[in-house]
Order: sequence, then C-alpha cells, then structure tokens
Amino acid sequence: MTDRRRLVRFFWPIVSFGTSIAVYVLHEYAFQRFAPEADRSAVRQISVTAAFYSGAWLLGRIISVALNRPRSGRRKTPKLLRELITAALFLAATLATIALLLGQSAGGALASSGLIIAIIGFAIRNVLADVLSGIALGLEAPFKIGDWVEIDGSIRGRVVEIGWRTTRLQTRNDIYMILPNSQISRQKLTNYSAPRKHYRANLEIVLGHDIPVSQGKELLTVAATSTDLIMKSPQPDVRALSYDVEGVRYAIRYWVSSFVDDVDCRDMVLVAVDEAIRARGLPPPYNRLKLVASDSSQPSA
Repeated sequence: MTDRRRLVRFFWPIVSFGTSIAVYVLHEYAFQRFAPEADRSAVRQISVTAAFYSGAWLLGRIISVALNRPRSGRRKTPKLLRELITAALFLAATLATIALLLGQSAGGALASSGLIIAIIGFAIRNVLADVLSGIALGLEAPFKIGDWVEIDGSIRGRVVEIGWRTTRLQTRNDIYMILPNSQISRQKLTNYSAPRKHYRANLEIVLGHDIPVSQGKELLTVAATSTDLIMKSPQPDVRALSYDVEGVRYAIRYWVSSFVDDVDCRDMVLVAVDEAIRARGLPPPYNRLKLVASDSSQPSA
C-alpha cells in the first residue's frame, strides 16, 4: 500500500474523530455565548457517541494497516482477523453508547462495555479458541489441503478442508474426521507431505545370533533394494541397533515417495526380507526357552 493510499484511508476517520472531540470540548463555550439557556445534554451525548464510533473506526484502520504490512518470510495476515478486530471495536463503541444513554459517564461507559465484552468472550471462549487457533494455523501454515498429517501420534489423514473453526481429515480408510483447531494447535503435529512428499521410514528386524552382523546387514540391504515400490535414490541402508537376548536388532531405512504408499512399502520390505531369509536357509529369530522335565519318582523336598 502506497503512502498516499494510506493517508486517504486515515483521512476521514481522523476528521470524524477530531470533529467529534472538538464539538465535545467546545460545545460548552458555544452554548454559553450563543444559547446559554439551551439544553446541552443532547449535543454532549451525540458528540461522545460520534467520538466512540469514529475512534473505533480510526483504531480499526490503524490495526488493519499494521497487520497488513509486508514482512519478509511471513504470510499475509488473514482478512478475518482484521474484520474480527474491527467488529470488536465497534461492538465496544455500541455498548459504550448504550451505557452512556443509560446515564453513565464516558469513562464509566467504556469500562462497562469492556466488562460486557469480557463476559461475552468468556461465554463463547471455546468458539473463540477454535477461531483464534484457526487464525494462528492460517498464519503459520503448518499444512495445506492435500497434505498427509499425523496429530498427537494417533490421528492420521489427508487434509481435505481447513476452516476457521475446524479442520477436516480423510483417513486411508475413507473415514471423515472433523477436528477443532484448538485441539490441533495444542498437540504434536507431523506433516508427511512437507517440505517434500518423500521421506525416510524405518523398519526394525531381529535376526538370530548365528547370523554374522555383516552378513545380516548385507542380506537386509539386498532384500530392501529388490522391492519395486520404495525409492531407489537415495538407496536404502541397514544399521545394527543393538545386541539383544533374542538376537541382533537391525533398522532398515528406506525412502517412501508418498505417505499413501507407506503401508504398502512396509509390506513389500517385510515380504522381501522373509523370502531372503528362507532362500538362504537361515533360521528365523525366536526366543530360546530351556525346558526342564522333573522326575515324578523322586520325593519332593
């Protein structure tokens, strides 16, 4: 926005606010000089009411321009946020005017309007929390429509709609989920589609101790590479994680092109690993249990 357009936006609010203040300040002098016996309360109330509304108008313009200023690396402030602020200011001006007409002073009217707005805000706090969280999500943009996300480690789905109060997901089982934005903003969120759609997944496999670690890593790497669905570049790799009682634990790390293929990729890797183990005649991992048979002929202690 150019400086000239900014000045034009502020011109009429400033003129209205300044005129109403001038009338309120000077009306006593004007009545004393030109109409000392006239009733001044009507002019006083009209000037104060005009000051309330023009002040709300001016303050709303100032906040709107401040929020709309371009910032490097920041998204534009949603229009809804500016409209909500302006509506709240005019609501406060209306409540202050009503309180003034009921006989309160200007300061008391402003205090009463603030109290009423606080009470209303407390009554609809859940809705406001969802709306404000929706505004925050719109500013930060942690996800967009079409992204696959995971919320709190338990909810997974593709974003199909982003509203100011709720966000809607569709799971891989075609279940339609509606989540309040305040719930999303409070929980851990993982976006599998950002900054790129592909990502690396891990699959842990345990092989027996009688398989050397070097041979186990080679076997698992070849098995993972032989699958068709996972990405060939970067290539999958295998890391030995721990030497446990039941065997050596390995992590097969492979790249998935999209979250939609995550389950299928895991299935294909497991099938390939099983076929490789059986083709080489290697024993599968299992817990070794030592069975001790008791002789019933011996007397018990």
